[in-house]
Amino acid sequence: RDFVLYALNSQSFEAQGFERPSQFYAALEKQKPDLILLDLMLPEEDGLSILKRIRQHSATRTIPVIILSARDTEFDKVMGLDAGADDYLPKPFGMLELFSRIRAVLRRTAQTPSQEVYRAGSLQVWPARRKVLVEDHEIALTPKEFEILCLFMTNPGLVLSRGQIQDRVWGMEYLGETRTVDVHIRTLRQKLGACGEYIETVRGVGYRFQGSTKKS
Repeated sequence: RDFVLYALNSQSFEAQGFERPSQFYAALEKQKPDLILLDLMLPEEDGLSILKRIRQHSATRTIPVIILSARDTEFDKVMGLDAGADDYLPKPFGMLELFSRIRAVLRRTAQTPSQEVYRAGSLQVWPARRKVLVEDHEIALTPKEFEILCLFMTNPGLVLSRGQIQDRVWGMEYLGETRTVDVHIRTLRQKLGACGEYIETVRGVGYRFQGSTKKS
């Protein structure tokens, strides 16, 4: 932790480190960071539990999170990314790679105006607020389901392959199988109810959002 902090601060980042989750939560109440680097094996509370709390709280759910962990199996990476992490960097890693990952995540998660909303029929999506309404009822989506929906609604009519969706939502470093995309889209359709029909399967290629999307 001390080495990472030293490296970050020497590169003009303003970074703070915390040994215990309780210290982190106390600091989070005072200042909202631009990005969180999160370990998994921690005292008091597991890192995945911390990540879920970050994503469930309206004040912190949009903060990008990169997991830094000695857990380096594919299963661990999938668990972390599906829990809402924006990237996963296994230890040991080089500082130059960490800096590159940080810059990439900040570019990918740049905030859009909170007033921006996309509409397709009775479906409404606020990307910056991570809010979804279907017939004026709020729908609870996982972080990855939400990112997939935003990808579709910002690219209406465009056929997206499974590989393209995987790269845009999970990142190009993700090495899992593309069937993960199918599983997430299936649950997304179920949660959207009748609006799930907007997501069309293009046989042998991928998926297309066939609703007429309006941005305001």
